[in-house]
Amino acid sequence: MTDPRLARLAEVLTSHSTRLQKGERVLIEAFDVPDAFVNELIAAAVERGAIPIVETKHNKVLRQMYRKYGEEAFRLLGEIEKYRMERMDAYIGVRGNDNICEMSDVPGIKMSYLQRHIFQPVHHDIRLKTKWVVLRYPNSSMAQQAGMSTETFEDFYFDVCTMDYDRMTIAMQALKERMEATDHVSLHGPETELRFSIKDIPAIPCGGEYNIPDGECFTAPVRHSVNGVIHFNTPTIYQGVTFSDIKLEFRNGKIIDATADSAAKSARLNEVFNTDEGARYVGEFSLGFNPFITRPMLDILFDEKIAGSFHFTPGNAYENADNGNRSQIHWDMVMIQTPEFGGGEVWFDSELIRKDGRFVPDYLHALNPENLKNDYSDEFSASPAKRRKSREKVLAEEILV
Repeated sequence: MTDPRLARLAEVLTSHSTRLQKGERVLIEAFDVPDAFVNELIAAAVERGAIPIVETKHNKVLRQMYRKYGEEAFRLLGEIEKYRMERMDAYIGVRGNDNICEMSDVPGIKMSYLQRHIFQPVHHDIRLKTKWVVLRYPNSSMAQQAGMSTETFEDFYFDVCTMDYDRMTIAMQALKERMEATDHVSLHGPETELRFSIKDIPAIPCGGEYNIPDGECFTAPVRHSVNGVIHFNTPTIYQGVTFSDIKLEFRNGKIIDATADSAAKSARLNEVFNTDEGARYVGEFSLGFNPFITRPMLDILFDEKIAGSFHFTPGNAYENADNGNRSQIHWDMVMIQTPEFGGGEVWFDSELIRKDGRFVPDYLHALNPENLKNDYSDEFSASPAKRRKSREKVLAEEILV
Protein backbone atom coordinates (compact mmCIF):
# COMPACT_ATOMS: atom_id res chain seq x y z
CA MET A 1 0.00 0.00 0.00
CA THR A 2 1.37 3.43 -0.98
CA ASP A 3 1.89 5.92 1.86
CA PRO A 4 -0.95 8.48 1.44
CA ARG A 5 1.42 11.26 2.48
CA LEU A 6 3.23 10.84 -0.86
CA ALA A 7 0.09 11.82 -2.75
CA ARG A 8 -0.39 14.85 -0.49
CA LEU A 9 3.23 15.95 -1.05
CA ALA A 10 2.85 15.46 -4.82
CA GLU A 11 -0.21 17.70 -4.73
CA VAL A 12 1.70 20.41 -2.84
CA LEU A 13 4.44 20.34 -5.49
CA THR A 14 2.13 20.40 -8.52
CA SER A 15 -0.66 22.67 -7.25
CA HIS A 16 1.03 25.08 -4.82
CA SER A 17 4.72 25.10 -5.75
CA THR A 18 4.67 24.92 -9.56
CA ARG A 19 0.95 25.75 -10.10
CA LEU A 20 0.83 23.48 -13.13
CA GLN A 21 -1.73 24.36 -15.81
CA LYS A 22 -3.23 22.41 -18.69
CA GLY A 23 -0.73 21.82 -21.49
CA GLU A 24 2.34 22.92 -19.51
CA ARG A 25 5.48 20.79 -19.75
CA VAL A 26 7.16 19.88 -16.46
CA LEU A 27 10.53 18.16 -16.09
CA ILE A 28 10.56 15.78 -13.12
CA GLU A 29 14.18 14.99 -12.27
CA ALA A 30 14.51 12.33 -9.56
CA PHE A 31 17.83 11.36 -7.97
CA ASP A 32 17.74 8.05 -6.03
CA VAL A 33 13.99 8.43 -5.38
CA PRO A 34 11.59 5.46 -5.04
CA ASP A 35 9.42 4.77 -8.07
CA ALA A 36 6.29 5.09 -5.90
CA PHE A 37 6.83 8.82 -5.36
CA VAL A 38 7.80 9.47 -8.99
CA ASN A 39 4.55 7.77 -10.00
CA GLU A 40 2.57 9.99 -7.63
CA LEU A 41 4.17 13.07 -9.21
CA ILE A 42 3.30 11.84 -12.70
CA ALA A 43 -0.30 11.20 -11.66
CA ALA A 44 -0.64 14.60 -9.95
CA ALA A 45 0.80 16.44 -12.97
CA VAL A 46 -1.43 14.61 -15.46
CA GLU A 47 -4.48 15.26 -13.26
CA ARG A 48 -3.82 18.97 -13.69
CA GLY A 49 -3.53 18.57 -17.47
CA ALA A 50 0.25 18.99 -17.57
CA ILE A 51 2.76 16.92 -19.54
CA PRO A 52 5.39 15.34 -17.25
CA ILE A 53 8.80 14.55 -18.73
CA VAL A 54 10.64 12.26 -16.32
CA GLU A 55 14.29 11.41 -15.81
CA THR A 56 15.59 9.24 -12.99
CA LYS A 57 19.23 9.53 -11.98
CA HIS A 58 21.53 7.71 -9.56
CA ASN A 59 24.33 9.45 -7.71
CA LYS A 60 26.72 6.48 -7.81
CA VAL A 61 26.44 6.50 -11.59
CA LEU A 62 26.82 10.28 -11.74
CA ARG A 63 29.95 10.05 -9.59
CA GLN A 64 31.52 7.64 -12.06
CA MET A 65 30.56 9.87 -14.99
CA TYR A 66 31.99 12.98 -13.38
CA ARG A 67 35.25 11.26 -12.37
CA LYS A 68 35.83 9.85 -15.85
CA TYR A 69 34.54 12.71 -18.02
CA GLY A 70 36.79 15.20 -19.72
CA GLU A 71 35.61 18.77 -20.28
CA GLU A 72 34.19 17.98 -23.72
CA ALA A 73 31.85 15.37 -22.24
CA PHE A 74 30.58 17.88 -19.64
CA ARG A 75 30.04 20.39 -22.44
CA LEU A 76 28.02 17.89 -24.53
CA LEU A 77 25.89 16.83 -21.56
CA GLY A 78 25.23 20.49 -20.78
CA GLU A 79 24.08 21.15 -24.37
CA ILE A 80 21.66 18.22 -24.22
CA GLU A 81 20.22 19.24 -20.85
CA LYS A 82 20.01 22.87 -21.95
CA TYR A 83 18.02 21.86 -25.05
CA ARG A 84 15.53 19.98 -22.85
CA MET A 85 15.22 22.64 -20.15
CA GLU A 86 14.52 25.36 -22.73
CA ARG A 87 11.35 23.47 -23.65
CA MET A 88 9.97 23.23 -20.11
CA ASP A 89 7.45 25.43 -18.36
CA ALA A 90 8.20 23.98 -14.92
CA TYR A 91 10.76 21.87 -13.06
CA ILE A 92 10.45 19.55 -10.05
CA GLY A 93 13.79 18.28 -8.73
CA VAL A 94 13.72 15.56 -6.06
CA ARG A 95 16.99 14.37 -4.54
CA GLY A 96 17.25 11.29 -2.33
CA ASN A 97 20.97 10.88 -1.66
CA ASP A 98 21.89 7.71 0.24
CA ASN A 99 25.32 9.26 0.87
CA ILE A 100 25.68 13.04 0.98
CA CYS A 101 29.45 12.63 0.52
CA GLU A 102 29.12 10.64 -2.71
CA MET A 103 30.85 13.35 -4.74
CA SER A 104 33.58 14.08 -2.18
CA ASP A 105 36.33 12.39 -4.24
CA VAL A 106 35.39 13.95 -7.57
CA PRO A 107 38.37 16.21 -8.43
CA GLY A 108 37.78 19.93 -7.99
CA ILE A 109 38.47 20.63 -11.67
CA LYS A 110 35.69 18.20 -12.66
CA MET A 111 33.25 19.90 -10.29
CA SER A 112 34.25 23.19 -11.90
CA TYR A 113 33.35 21.74 -15.33
CA LEU A 114 30.01 20.60 -13.90
CA GLN A 115 29.28 24.11 -12.64
CA ARG A 116 30.42 25.81 -15.84
CA HIS A 117 28.72 23.60 -18.42
CA ILE A 118 25.62 22.26 -16.61
CA PHE A 119 24.60 23.99 -13.38
CA GLN A 120 25.20 27.56 -14.54
CA PRO A 121 23.73 27.45 -18.10
CA VAL A 122 20.97 24.90 -17.40
CA HIS A 123 19.81 25.58 -13.86
CA HIS A 124 20.84 29.18 -13.15
CA ASP A 125 20.28 30.67 -16.60
CA ILE A 126 17.23 28.68 -17.75
CA ARG A 127 15.58 26.69 -14.97
CA LEU A 128 15.27 29.71 -12.68
CA LYS A 129 13.08 31.35 -15.34
CA THR A 130 10.55 28.49 -15.17
CA LYS A 131 8.17 27.62 -12.36
CA TRP A 132 10.45 25.41 -10.28
CA VAL A 133 10.75 23.64 -6.95
CA VAL A 134 13.47 21.41 -5.46
CA LEU A 135 13.39 19.13 -2.43
CA ARG A 136 15.09 16.16 -0.80
CA TYR A 137 13.37 12.80 -0.39
CA PRO A 138 13.42 11.23 3.11
CA ASN A 139 15.48 8.11 3.70
CA SER A 140 17.52 6.47 6.45
CA SER A 141 20.65 8.43 5.55
CA MET A 142 18.78 11.70 5.90
CA ALA A 143 17.29 10.55 9.22
CA GLN A 144 20.80 9.77 10.45
CA GLN A 145 21.94 13.29 9.48
CA ALA A 146 19.06 14.66 11.55
CA GLY A 147 19.88 12.40 14.52
CA MET A 148 16.47 10.71 14.39
CA SER A 149 15.04 7.25 13.82
CA THR A 150 13.76 6.73 10.28
CA GLU A 151 10.10 6.64 11.38
CA THR A 152 10.38 9.78 13.53
CA PHE A 153 12.20 11.61 10.77
CA GLU A 154 9.56 10.70 8.19
CA ASP A 155 6.84 12.12 10.46
CA PHE A 156 8.91 15.29 10.91
CA TYR A 157 9.60 15.50 7.16
CA PHE A 158 5.96 15.33 6.10
CA ASP A 159 4.91 17.79 8.83
CA VAL A 160 7.46 20.29 7.49
CA CYS A 161 6.91 19.70 3.79
CA THR A 162 3.11 19.76 3.81
CA MET A 163 2.64 22.56 6.38
CA ASP A 164 0.30 25.47 5.75
CA TYR A 165 2.41 27.48 3.30
CA ASP A 166 -0.51 29.72 2.39
CA ARG A 167 -0.65 30.99 5.98
CA MET A 168 3.10 31.58 5.88
CA THR A 169 2.84 33.46 2.58
CA ILE A 170 0.41 35.95 4.11
CA ALA A 171 2.60 36.42 7.21
CA MET A 172 5.73 37.15 5.16
CA GLN A 173 4.42 40.23 3.38
CA ALA A 174 5.23 42.62 6.25
CA LEU A 175 8.84 41.40 6.33
CA LYS A 176 9.17 41.84 2.57
CA GLU A 177 7.95 45.44 2.84
CA ARG A 178 10.29 46.19 5.77
CA MET A 179 13.32 44.73 3.98
CA GLU A 180 12.60 46.75 0.85
CA ALA A 181 12.41 49.93 2.95
CA THR A 182 15.80 49.20 4.57
CA ASP A 183 19.18 50.69 3.77
CA HIS A 184 21.63 49.44 6.40
CA VAL A 185 21.69 45.96 7.98
CA SER A 186 23.86 45.02 10.94
CA LEU A 187 24.30 41.50 12.30
CA HIS A 188 25.65 40.84 15.79
CA GLY A 189 26.57 37.60 17.54
CA PRO A 190 29.47 35.59 18.94
CA GLU A 191 32.57 36.61 16.96
CA THR A 192 30.25 38.28 14.44
CA GLU A 193 29.98 41.97 13.62
CA LEU A 194 28.82 42.50 10.04
CA ARG A 195 27.43 45.57 8.26
CA PHE A 196 26.06 46.03 4.74
CA SER A 197 23.36 47.74 2.69
CA ILE A 198 20.34 46.18 0.95
CA LYS A 199 19.05 49.48 -0.42
CA ASP A 200 16.94 49.26 -3.60
CA ILE A 201 17.31 45.47 -3.95
CA PRO A 202 14.03 43.49 -4.01
CA ALA A 203 13.12 41.15 -1.16
CA ILE A 204 11.64 37.79 -2.16
CA PRO A 205 9.36 35.95 0.31
CA CYS A 206 9.48 32.16 -0.12
CA GLY A 207 6.49 30.11 0.94
CA GLY A 208 6.86 26.83 -0.91
CA GLU A 209 7.09 28.11 -4.47
CA TYR A 210 10.80 27.31 -4.98
CA ASN A 211 11.90 25.02 -2.16
CA ILE A 212 10.16 22.42 -0.06
CA PRO A 213 10.53 22.83 2.85
CA ASP A 214 10.40 26.60 2.78
CA GLY A 215 10.27 29.59 5.07
CA GLU A 216 12.62 32.45 4.27
CA CYS A 217 12.68 35.95 2.85
CA PHE A 218 15.81 36.80 0.87
CA THR A 219 17.46 39.76 -0.76
CA ALA A 220 21.12 40.56 -1.55
CA PRO A 221 23.64 43.02 -0.15
CA VAL A 222 24.84 45.90 -2.27
CA ARG A 223 27.90 44.20 -3.76
CA HIS A 224 30.70 46.33 -2.28
CA SER A 225 28.95 47.26 0.98
CA VAL A 226 29.81 44.25 3.16
CA ASN A 227 32.33 44.90 5.95
CA GLY A 228 33.21 43.01 9.12
CA VAL A 229 33.53 39.44 10.34
CA ILE A 230 31.13 36.54 10.57
CA HIS A 231 31.74 33.23 12.36
CA PHE A 232 29.16 30.66 11.24
CA ASN A 233 27.92 28.23 13.89
CA THR A 234 26.29 25.71 11.55
CA PRO A 235 28.09 22.94 9.62
CA THR A 236 27.73 23.08 5.84
CA ILE A 237 28.38 20.65 3.02
CA TYR A 238 29.59 21.74 -0.41
CA GLN A 239 30.65 19.54 -3.32
CA GLY A 240 30.49 16.52 -1.02
CA VAL A 241 32.80 17.98 1.66
CA THR A 242 31.58 18.91 5.15
CA PHE A 243 32.87 22.18 6.64
CA SER A 244 32.35 23.66 10.10
CA ASP A 245 33.63 26.62 12.10
CA ILE A 246 33.79 28.79 8.98
CA LYS A 247 34.98 32.35 9.63
CA LEU A 248 34.93 35.01 6.92
CA GLU A 249 36.33 38.54 6.97
CA PHE A 250 34.97 41.09 4.47
CA ARG A 251 36.36 44.36 3.23
CA ASN A 252 34.30 46.44 0.80
CA GLY A 253 32.24 43.41 -0.16
CA LYS A 254 35.09 40.98 -0.77
CA ILE A 255 36.12 37.99 1.35
CA ILE A 256 39.72 38.80 2.25
CA ASP A 257 40.23 35.99 4.77
CA ALA A 258 38.50 32.60 5.05
CA THR A 259 39.17 29.75 7.48
CA ALA A 260 37.43 26.51 8.46
CA ASP A 261 37.83 23.71 10.99
CA SER A 262 41.23 22.51 9.75
CA ALA A 263 44.09 23.61 7.55
CA ALA A 264 43.00 21.16 4.85
CA LYS A 265 39.40 22.41 4.97
CA SER A 266 40.60 26.03 4.91
CA ALA A 267 42.59 25.26 1.78
CA ARG A 268 39.56 23.61 0.15
CA LEU A 269 37.37 26.55 1.22
CA ASN A 270 39.70 29.02 -0.46
CA GLU A 271 39.91 26.82 -3.54
CA VAL A 272 36.14 27.21 -3.91
CA PHE A 273 36.36 30.97 -3.34
CA ASN A 274 39.02 31.18 -6.04
CA THR A 275 36.69 29.65 -8.64
CA ASP A 276 36.05 33.09 -10.11
CA GLU A 277 35.93 36.74 -9.05
CA GLY A 278 32.30 36.63 -7.92
CA ALA A 279 32.90 33.72 -5.56
CA ARG A 280 34.43 36.08 -2.98
CA TYR A 281 31.42 38.42 -3.04
CA VAL A 282 27.96 37.78 -1.62
CA GLY A 283 24.88 37.08 -3.71
CA GLU A 284 22.20 36.54 -1.04
CA PHE A 285 21.14 37.51 2.47
CA SER A 286 18.09 35.79 3.94
CA LEU A 287 16.16 35.37 7.19
CA GLY A 288 14.85 31.84 7.94
CA PHE A 289 11.73 31.11 10.00
CA ASN A 290 10.22 27.65 9.38
CA PRO A 291 8.75 26.82 12.81
CA PHE A 292 9.23 23.05 12.49
CA ILE A 293 12.98 23.25 11.78
CA THR A 294 14.99 24.10 14.87
CA ARG A 295 18.45 22.53 14.44
CA PRO A 296 20.86 21.76 11.61
CA MET A 297 20.95 18.44 9.77
CA LEU A 298 23.55 19.07 7.02
CA ASP A 299 20.89 19.56 4.38
CA ILE A 300 20.77 23.11 3.08
CA LEU A 301 17.13 22.96 1.97
CA PHE A 302 16.29 22.41 5.65
CA ASP A 303 19.13 24.25 7.39
CA GLU A 304 18.63 27.58 5.58
CA LYS A 305 14.99 27.64 6.82
CA ILE A 306 15.79 27.07 10.51
CA ALA A 307 13.61 29.23 12.75
CA GLY A 308 15.74 32.05 14.13
CA SER A 309 18.49 31.74 11.52
CA PHE A 310 19.88 33.78 8.67
CA HIS A 311 22.11 32.76 5.80
CA PHE A 312 24.76 34.68 3.94
CA THR A 313 25.73 33.37 0.52
CA PRO A 314 29.06 33.80 -1.25
CA GLY A 315 28.59 33.58 -5.00
CA ASN A 316 25.91 34.10 -7.60
CA ALA A 317 22.93 36.39 -6.99
CA TYR A 318 19.45 35.33 -8.00
CA GLU A 319 17.92 37.25 -10.90
CA ASN A 320 14.88 38.38 -8.89
CA ALA A 321 17.07 39.90 -6.13
CA ASP A 322 20.06 40.88 -8.21
CA ASN A 323 23.04 42.83 -6.89
CA GLY A 324 25.05 42.22 -10.06
CA ASN A 325 27.27 39.48 -8.63
CA ARG A 326 27.99 36.58 -10.99
CA SER A 327 29.73 33.35 -10.08
CA GLN A 328 29.71 29.64 -10.77
CA ILE A 329 29.13 29.02 -7.06
CA HIS A 330 26.21 29.79 -4.74
CA TRP A 331 27.01 28.59 -1.21
CA ASP A 332 24.43 29.23 1.51
CA MET A 333 26.12 29.49 4.91
CA VAL A 334 23.85 29.47 7.96
CA MET A 335 24.03 31.16 11.35
CA ILE A 336 21.45 30.27 14.01
CA GLN A 337 20.71 33.01 16.55
CA THR A 338 18.45 31.24 19.04
CA PRO A 339 19.72 31.25 22.67
CA GLU A 340 20.96 27.64 22.57
CA PHE A 341 23.22 28.58 19.64
CA GLY A 342 24.62 31.71 21.25
CA GLY A 343 21.91 34.26 20.42
CA GLY A 344 22.35 37.40 18.36
CA GLU A 345 20.64 40.42 16.86
CA VAL A 346 19.50 41.61 13.43
CA TRP A 347 19.06 45.37 12.93
CA PHE A 348 17.49 47.14 9.96
CA ASP A 349 18.68 50.76 10.04
CA SER A 350 18.08 51.78 13.68
CA GLU A 351 15.34 49.19 14.40
CA LEU A 352 15.95 45.90 16.21
CA ILE A 353 14.21 43.35 13.98
CA ARG A 354 15.12 40.07 15.61
CA LYS A 355 16.74 39.20 18.94
CA ASP A 356 17.85 35.69 19.88
CA GLY A 357 15.91 34.31 16.93
CA ARG A 358 12.54 35.99 17.63
CA PHE A 359 11.03 38.85 15.66
CA VAL A 360 10.68 41.92 17.88
CA PRO A 361 8.35 44.45 16.15
CA ASP A 362 4.63 43.79 16.57
CA TYR A 363 4.07 43.83 12.81
CA LEU A 364 6.42 40.81 12.43
CA HIS A 365 5.10 38.67 15.30
CA ALA A 366 3.12 36.52 12.85
CA LEU A 367 6.47 35.01 11.78
CA ASN A 368 7.40 33.74 15.25
CA PRO A 369 7.13 29.93 15.56
CA GLU A 370 3.98 29.65 17.64
CA ASN A 371 2.08 31.80 15.14
CA LEU A 372 3.25 29.97 12.02
CA LYS A 373 2.54 26.43 13.13
CA ASN A 374 -0.65 24.91 11.79
CA ASP A 375 -3.10 24.86 14.70
CA TYR A 376 -5.86 23.25 12.66
CA SER A 377 -4.95 19.59 13.18
CA ASP A 378 -8.47 18.38 12.36
CA GLU A 379 -7.85 19.46 8.78
CA PHE A 380 -4.43 17.83 8.46
CA SER A 381 -5.69 15.05 6.21
CA ALA A 382 -7.40 17.47 3.84
CA SER A 383 -5.88 18.35 0.50
CA PRO A 384 -3.76 21.52 0.22
CA ALA A 385 -6.46 23.13 -1.92
CA LYS A 386 -9.13 22.50 0.72
CA ARG A 387 -6.81 23.67 3.51
CA ARG A 388 -6.08 26.83 1.51
CA LYS A 389 -9.78 27.72 1.28
CA SER A 390 -10.26 27.01 4.97
CA ARG A 391 -7.20 29.09 5.84
CA GLU A 392 -8.51 32.06 3.84
CA LYS A 393 -11.80 31.84 5.73
CA VAL A 394 -10.10 31.62 9.15
CA LEU A 395 -7.70 34.48 8.38
CA ALA A 396 -10.59 36.64 7.18
CA GLU A 397 -12.40 35.98 10.47
CA GLU A 398 -9.25 36.83 12.44
CA ILE A 399 -8.94 40.14 10.57
CA LEU A 400 -12.58 40.98 11.31
CA VAL A 401 -12.06 40.24 15.01
